[in-house]
Amino acid sequence: MTTVNEETARALRALESDDPSVRLRAALAVGTARDPEAVDGLVERCAVEPDFSVREMLTWALTRHPPAATVPKLLSEVRSGSARARSQALHTLSKIGDRRAWPVITPALLSDADDEVARSAWRAAVVLVPEGGEHELAVALATQLGRGGRETRLSLSRALIALGEPMLPVLAAAATDPGPHVRAHAIATERLWHDPDAGFGFAVEEAKRVVALGGAGQEG
Repeated sequence: MTTVNEETARALRALESDDPSVRLRAALAVGTARDPEAVDGLVERCAVEPDFSVREMLTWALTRHPPAATVPKLLSEVRSGSARARSQALHTLSKIGDRRAWPVITPALLSDADDEVARSAWRAAVVLVPEGGEHELAVALATQLGRGGRETRLSLSRALIALGEPMLPVLAAAATDPGPHVRAHAIATERLWHDPDAGFGFAVEEAKRVVALGGAGQEG
């Protein structure tokens, strides 16, 4: 056991390297070893890691550990961490998929001012939502329709679509919203649901035309 701890400590130190390839290998080593002593170090590094590929490997390493060891620490990051820490913690919770984490998904989190935090919250929410809670979650997500740029809107559309049919009445209501950006986003999401091969860009342009003509875009 001592040898494993020493190897883990060495790998955790390597996570501080200036070279992202060194950090990537270190995260792989920590995940492979599955040493419970590494969880704190992995969570701490997630909060500050600038490289996307390394962050993904850190998340993978955390998923290799029992949820009982990782979920409480990730929940703490969601509640009190920096924007990057919160976003990555939510991403990791979505990969772990332990529904005991659901209570952290609050309306305030789903509408967080930071787009990356909000997008991570939307993705986590559709994974963690308890059975039967899909419609209520769709209602909460719909409050964000029309928000942000293309990537943010696409993330929200994907989250809503992942909820399945319970979100359709919510989109129908949003398609009559007074705000043109909300209407267009709702219509685009519904069209993407019906024709996922059309692509988001095409759905958005079609929705804009519908809104410009004063329609709600409901299929007959």
